Amino acid sequence: MNRAQAHALMTEHTPSESLRRHMLNVEAAMRWYARHWGEDEELYAVTGLLHDFDYEQHPEQHPTWGVGYLREHTDTPPEVLDAILGHATYTGTPRETRLARTLFAVDELTGLVQAAALIRPDRDVRGLELSSLKKRFRNRAFAAGVNREEVAQGAAELGVDLDTHLGNVLTAMQAAAGEGTGAAAEP
Repeated sequence: MNRAQAHALMTEHTPSESLRRHMLNVEAAMRWYARHWGEDEELYAVTGLLHDFDYEQHPEQHPTWGVGYLREHTDTPPEVLDAILGHATYTGTPRETRLARTLFAVDELTGLVQAAALIRPDRDVRGLELSSLKKRFRNRAFAAGVNREEVAQGAAELGVDLDTHLGNVLTAMQAAAGEGTGAAAEP
């Protein structure tokens, strides 16, 4: 499974632009961390793109339906499948690899970064300051659906200071928006 195949599968199964945007943002954060650690960037990108591809059509079975589909219809590597299962705490799948821990750590946080960008007058993540993101993180009424405990747990599982992790994901999304490869910048 390569990035182009993962992107095609994601768009085929995900009608909503907002969920597609989320998966592109997760991809950007996954790529950033892969580069940071010298890991396989394509593997991390594919994981980010596919982690929620089944959510809209099979919400009660997510992510087990998606992983079953990927096992049956694609050559997705087992470590990607385990990471996808592990990003949903209710599956009970342990996050034993850096790939799995990274997906869990960036998933919720990209939603917070996107929400913080959308309230800016230009709706563009590229002008978002880390200090503003940290303030939004502390304000539990802002983007209330973002599970702050999972964000903090994810940073801890990665062994990265929470503020550093916030900055890393913000930097990743800003870079992707600047390159035109991410979804964090509004059209």
